[in-house]
Amino acid sequence: MNDDQFKISFLGGAGTVTGSKTLIEAGSKKVLIDCGLFQGLKELRHKNWESFPVDPHSIDELILTHAHLDHCGYLPLLVKNGFKGSVHCSEPTRQLAEIILLDSAKIQEEDAERATSHAYTKHGKAIPLYTVEDVHACMHNFVTHELHEWVILDPGLKFQFLNNGHILGSCFVDLRIKDRKIIFSGDIGRTKPMLLYPPQKISEANIIVMESTYGDRIHEVENVKEALLKVILETYEHRGVLMIPTFAVERAQELIYLLYLLNEEGKLPHMPVFLDSPMGINSTNVYRQFHEWQNLSHFNMSHMYEHVTFIHSVEKSRGTVFDKKPKIVLAGSGMMEGGRILHYMNNHLDNPKNTLLFVGYQGEGTRGRAILEGAKEIKFFGEYRKVRCQIRELSSLSAHGDQSEMIEWLKNFKSKPEYVFLNHGEPHQTDALRQKIEFELGWEVKIPKLNEGFIV
Repeated sequence: MNDDQFKISFLGGAGTVTGSKTLIEAGSKKVLIDCGLFQGLKELRHKNWESFPVDPHSIDELILTHAHLDHCGYLPLLVKNGFKGSVHCSEPTRQLAEIILLDSAKIQEEDAERATSHAYTKHGKAIPLYTVEDVHACMHNFVTHELHEWVILDPGLKFQFLNNGHILGSCFVDLRIKDRKIIFSGDIGRTKPMLLYPPQKISEANIIVMESTYGDRIHEVENVKEALLKVILETYEHRGVLMIPTFAVERAQELIYLLYLLNEEGKLPHMPVFLDSPMGINSTNVYRQFHEWQNLSHFNMSHMYEHVTFIHSVEKSRGTVFDKKPKIVLAGSGMMEGGRILHYMNNHLDNPKNTLLFVGYQGEGTRGRAILEGAKEIKFFGEYRKVRCQIRELSSLSAHGDQSEMIEWLKNFKSKPEYVFLNHGEPHQTDALRQKIEFELGWEVKIPKLNEGFIV
């Protein structure tokens, strides 16, 4: 490797949509872009327990694109195992990451305790991957920056954040190594996000590292507000409960905004709306702080949350769970891998009057994916439960750009990059986007394998 080259290694998010971690080795510096948790399939989750591919002590800096668990969820372990550097991110990302990591740690602690007490672990005592205490410790490493602020990491090594419209605070990373420009997409937002400003257009780069979550599909073109109303009215006619597994960041706020608009238009039936997600409530409070990141009027931002009942206490949540009267419940987690949605499923999943509505991506190996693919029973709390309620999906609510939106974003580049790497996608998604890029733009694309490194 000569002085003008550096090494890029894909330590996660390669061949899968989880565990995003990309290591840059330039000169004597090691910089990690994102540090996500593997989720979904058991074989992927087991990777969280394996030794980190490089010594955490040796990593100098970490740049975080956004706060989703598949991009930040391994941070407490990295710090616990020796990482001493700064975690660079935007201020909304720092606040949301703390909320998400604390929730993750709490769920892991509770799951470990439940597995031990109910004896459905193969080990004598189950232990969590990390604890709430570990999260508090790692938050001391966070350093925040404004959009377009140049951050100098070393002579010849600097970066800036650019808005990418995925969730509040999410960014592209524009990394400069000497005279070369590397763009890390993180997760790219929609061309017309519901709440946020659209992704910034970029006209040049030597290297692009790009996600491919929806690389094989085009989001349905539908009036999402009317599609949501149709499901609501259908459930209301059956006098049922509408359960919506909801990602706490972005998806919860988008749904609340849509319900607010329907209510303002007088179309919403008399069904109370509950946000039963401590993380969703805390995230919503962050959204209320950062008006400048959102493309909404101050009036709408001030009033859109008024018709929703926020459930803070376990007692109130339990009462809402057992109440069989018609209602709309937004509850975490979005892929039903934990959280309060499982308690609603436990009480309402077997009733055909009720509806389970999916409004976001369901990763391979998750309960949500299994149900969407037709599973008639699902396992949680150590037992199998029958799936008898109505199953519906709104795919157009995704916060990820689809194939056409990603291609249109790439068309802003005025010249062919030296390298394009596609990561953060399941194999069929990534390969479909590769073929489209090569056909539409004539660029050669590389699809890295897990832990594969490239000298560029």
